[in-house]
Amino acid sequence: MTTIRNRVAERGTSMGARVLRRLPIGAQSAPYELFDLRPCGPLIGAEVHGVDLREPVGPELFTELDRALLEWKVLFFRDQPIDSARHRAFARLWGELEVHPFLAQGDVPEVVRFAKDAAMVGVENVWHTDVTWRQEPALGSVLRAIEVPDFGGDTLWADMAAAYDNLPADVQERIEGLTAVHDFAFSFGRAMDPDRFAAMRAQYPPAEHPVVRTHPVTGRKTLFVNEVFTDHIVGLADDESEELLALLCKQATYPEYQVRFRWQPDSVAIWDNRATVHYATNDYHPNVRVMERAAILGERPY
Repeated sequence: MTTIRNRVAERGTSMGARVLRRLPIGAQSAPYELFDLRPCGPLIGAEVHGVDLREPVGPELFTELDRALLEWKVLFFRDQPIDSARHRAFARLWGELEVHPFLAQGDVPEVVRFAKDAAMVGVENVWHTDVTWRQEPALGSVLRAIEVPDFGGDTLWADMAAAYDNLPADVQERIEGLTAVHDFAFSFGRAMDPDRFAAMRAQYPPAEHPVVRTHPVTGRKTLFVNEVFTDHIVGLADDESEELLALLCKQATYPEYQVRFRWQPDSVAIWDNRATVHYATNDYHPNVRVMERAAILGERPY
């Protein structure tokens, strides 16, 4: 007789306890001396208190913030009335920034603006990782709230190292060494005329990345596929590729791997794009929601 547990497993999921390992095996957490860090849960996401982003961030403070980002994957700051230039300066602490070829710019080229209202509907409500269609996807992103609705418009992040850890052993073995093609064509490319699409395709050809990437700092194995930009898994038949991608992308939907952030004006979030996927809820339309984002250039996944 089929048990509930077996039936659930046959549908590509599991029930019961999950492994929620925040740090690499053998790593130890240490106190933070220059700010107060308040975890949002046991696995992912923490609020940082006692840092004023209007002020320059010195080397010692940056070292602690970077360590916290690696440990918690997403950091949140409240009550940070900064402008686009200061936003850019904070993001640049982690590296050079991209100038996005498809999104509207804010007051400085490296900061893009997401302005939503009754006429401009938010379409970021799907689990994704930023710019994986680049040969060298973003290391991370810094997002700032300028105007938000009274309620709604939260953003969620999921820890994709935890998602990998909890895959059945046979699935981990199945995806070992596989690569997938990432492409902007099915998102940004849909609104382009043929000439612009051809020009952008020449500049940004499809990128092939590991299905399981290794975090270059922590060494954690992390699922690196997403619903927006991942087109197919190399070497598999179309139906097998779609079935496997659906299973892998589904892992982000488990609440145990997630943190959810309720925005307020002047809230700031920075996340590790190598370790997470995120989802911007669109439960506020037709109300106004204005955000700005800077993306930090990364390295080629391996």
